[in-house]
Amino acid sequence: MTLKDLKPGQNGIVASISTTGSMKRRIMDMGITPGVESRVVKVAPLGDPVEVNVRGYELSLRGEEARSIEMK
Repeated sequence: MTLKDLKPGQNGIVASISTTGSMKRRIMDMGITPGVESRVVKVAPLGDPVEVNVRGYELSLRGEEARSIEMK
């Protein structure tokens, strides 16, 4: 399951980030690292972007980024 698959209000724990290079570095710099809990706050009407709460702050991610974050 990926972060993109979660519905608003659902929680999950980041298992891994399946992308590489600068996109992976950017995601990790925003505080999304393996083992961190995140909650989907809301999803835009067309499904992109996804707003998540991670480490106490709200963060908007593109659909492509959310699909690359594997959740437990």
